[in-house]
Amino acid sequence: MTTDPLLLMGEVDDATSRLLRTAASFDGAGLAAASLLPGWTRGHVLAHLARNADGFVNLLTAARTGEPLPMYASPEARTMDIEAGAGRPPIEHLDDLRRTADRFTEAVAAMPVEAWAATVQTRRGPWPAALLVWGRLREIEVHHLDLAADYRPADWSEAFAHRLLHEVAAHHGDRPAPPSMVLRFDGSRHELVIGERAGAPIIAGPAPDLAAWLIGRDGGGALAVTPDGPLPTPPEWI
Repeated sequence: MTTDPLLLMGEVDDATSRLLRTAASFDGAGLAAASLLPGWTRGHVLAHLARNADGFVNLLTAARTGEPLPMYASPEARTMDIEAGAGRPPIEHLDDLRRTADRFTEAVAAMPVEAWAATVQTRRGPWPAALLVWGRLREIEVHHLDLAADYRPADWSEAFAHRLLHEVAAHHGDRPAPPSMVLRFDGSRHELVIGERAGAPIIAGPAPDLAAWLIGRDGGGALAVTPDGPLPTPPEWI
């Protein structure tokens, strides 16, 4: 998958359209139903995605202007905004998602070329501005799964799944004493190694299922382990 933020916007637009179709299918009871995230309803997930778009607009503005805008006013404000928006009627959720998606698109379009070289401060530390569009795409695609509405890892593009898989494997590999494993994609000789290769189990399957399992969004039912045995427990992914 390209790292060019402007080229990647086509993927963001497509992912947003899929998300909006799913969101439009929920009535009040559907929004109040549990998501895959503990303690969050589907309404919480949609409210988070809308506020996340606003957060990314803040970061793009910071990159463009040099003003040190935070992604969110504070962790507490982020939580309060999600809680306040979770119980809204379906039409309000849908309108919020559309409006914030449009603001994100406008903020990307307003970026001069040199602004993409800036570094911005996310919730978890400094990040290159050039990766903000990827960050938004990742949020949409992963949280679409969390809506528990018949959207599956197999619905991800192969390019997205492979990039996410490489990113998460690198993240886990950088953690202290990660469980050792070799990830092997179906139909490919390419492997990713986490931890120590010697004696590590080989986990094989489609790249989308491997990625979803590594981020805790799938139980790994489509994956095979060699030698036979249980799947290792991946480190927590944030």
